[in-house]
Amino acid sequence: MYKAPVDEIAFTLKHVAGMAGALESGALGDLGEDLVDAILSEAGRFATEEVAPLGDVGDRQGSRLVDGKVQTPDGWRDLYHNWIGGGWNGLTAPEEFGGQNLPHMLHVAAMEMWNAGSMAFALGPTLTMGAVDALEKHGSEALKATYLPKMVSGEWTGTMNLTEPHAGSDLGVLKTRAERRDDGTYRIFGQKIFITWGEHDFTDNIVHLVLARLPDAPAGTRGISLFLVPKFLVNADGSLGERNDLFCHSLEHKLGIHGSPTCTMIYGDGKFGAEKGAIGYLIGEENRGLACMFTMMNNARLAVGMQGVAIADAATQKAIAFAKERTQGKAPGWSGQGMSPIIEHPDVARMLLTMKALTQGSRAIAYACAHAVDMGHATDGDKARHWQERSSLLTPIAKSFATDAGVDVASLGIQVHGGMGFIEETGAARYLRDARIAPIYEGTNGIQAIDLVTRKLPLSGGEHVRGFIAELREIGTAVRASNRGGFGDTAARLDAALDDLSDATEWLLAAVSAGKLTEALAGATAYQRLFGLALTGVYLAKGGLAEASDGKDEQRIALSRFAAENMLAETSALKDRVVTGADSLAAARAVLG
Repeated sequence: MYKAPVDEIAFTLKHVAGMAGALESGALGDLGEDLVDAILSEAGRFATEEVAPLGDVGDRQGSRLVDGKVQTPDGWRDLYHNWIGGGWNGLTAPEEFGGQNLPHMLHVAAMEMWNAGSMAFALGPTLTMGAVDALEKHGSEALKATYLPKMVSGEWTGTMNLTEPHAGSDLGVLKTRAERRDDGTYRIFGQKIFITWGEHDFTDNIVHLVLARLPDAPAGTRGISLFLVPKFLVNADGSLGERNDLFCHSLEHKLGIHGSPTCTMIYGDGKFGAEKGAIGYLIGEENRGLACMFTMMNNARLAVGMQGVAIADAATQKAIAFAKERTQGKAPGWSGQGMSPIIEHPDVARMLLTMKALTQGSRAIAYACAHAVDMGHATDGDKARHWQERSSLLTPIAKSFATDAGVDVASLGIQVHGGMGFIEETGAARYLRDARIAPIYEGTNGIQAIDLVTRKLPLSGGEHVRGFIAELREIGTAVRASNRGGFGDTAARLDAALDDLSDATEWLLAAVSAGKLTEALAGATAYQRLFGLALTGVYLAKGGLAEASDGKDEQRIALSRFAAENMLAETSALKDRVVTGADSLAAARAVLG
């Protein structure tokens, strides 16, 4: 059974991602270390004792559509109400609407633990928090006053409605339409698919954020508007009124995240109400909806990265526990009675350490991204711009590297279990099934690579990423200066990985500047992984340095050395793919027909 690694999470937040310095400087206001520890401890308790025990229940039962209503798995409705009763839904929300206005770093740390307990369950609150952020930043005062208090408390949930049957990642071709009404409202008509938690029995109202196109809108993404479309209309006194003209037509049958209802939503079919068309309210300006929705999507991308971290950690815990109990053969040097636990076999130890390194590296990257978000809010002027560029640079890496790691680690977890891992009763397969969606939704990892190479590397003319790489080199220098023998060849391996990263970065910056986008994008995914691996090596070493300064044992140093000497050699091959891979890709296209 999953147990939230509260101490490891707290260590990474404070000593690797930067929270300790932010607390000391006062950048996080009155927040103190005692309160941070208390919040993490309670979030971990809730994840371990209340969420995790219902994770398998949700996977086995799934959500069901019965007579037009979604029934969630046994115990989940009570679990949700216990969750909002603890105030978790408003952790980072504005105080004026009932939130606690706490740092984003605490939010992602808590979300990691809840997702590890059950990713399918945590998806619902994740979407609500994103909807709160989009509405708070772009909605009218009237809309915020009507909807935000109930959404912040969790009494109402929120969704994001983008995808249509013919329009996946290309939102410019969506067909859902909006019609103006004289009273300032709009009527929404269309179909949306893959709508996470679009219908459920947790709350008595669901607030949908829906992208749609007005009749006179410009073509493409410049002609998209965003609308708030509630399941039930809200009366002037705040009570619920008539049912809006929208409904869940069907639920998808998915590879994983079975407990999470993934809905096909129909708007304006005339099933409810005398007049066809779901009543919607404009968020932001007409034809500027995508900018509003991106507020929600950018936060969701880091949240999805946390899902990768969460699944990786849960899968690692399960695999280590199994490997300590399962006996097979006799490992080299085994002197005990009978067969040795498989954890004693070198290849199993290699898999487990790879799982652990990818998990901790992904966690550090995601937390560092959240730290940059917080510092962007806590500073102004050039400092704010610096941190905003840092969070922009790290977001696609945090989303892609962590979700790829979630899949890889969950797959290794099955391998550690052997044949038993292929049997559903062990629970190892659930993690792989759940993890597989994360590299796909909220912008596929290939789209993240495009964003990284074409939009994020050129920030400040490329000087931001160059400065970041220079900061990372300081960690390698500190490792070399520490004279800690446990680090082995870590410093040299970090230097080599960062050289590869620097060379690939300069090549891509030059290619993008010269308009050679085909060549640049051919290596974008390889570059994204190169960056993530280099960050993993550096952040594990940073944790080892912090551990050494505390005078404690050297487990983090040992893991840092393992990652540096067993995983970082891949950066050389990745750099080669970035720099030289475009020609062979172009030449081989004909093979595809």
